[in-house]
Amino acid sequence: MLRKLAGSTTEACIVPLGQHLWLLPMTNALFDAVTATGAPKLDGFRQAPAGVDRLLTACSEAGPVAYVEADYSAGQGPRARRSEMQGR
Repeated sequence: MLRKLAGSTTEACIVPLGQHLWLLPMTNALFDAVTATGAPKLDGFRQAPAGVDRLLTACSEAGPVAYVEADYSAGQGPRARRSEMQGR
């Protein structure tokens, strides 16, 4: 599922977290690769690439998936998440 999302982005690094969980950090190269020109931004997020919602929905057909964003400085900052399961 994440390999498909990472595509041919050589900078994409899928990290095993254990207990069947994986992390795919959003690098600048991956951001550029998955951004859909003309797609709407994801409400409530500051850094989510445009069109990432459709990618989450497609990936969730194979299993649960989440996009998580946090920006902390000195213990404070915004955070947001979106999760999808079975295309919803």
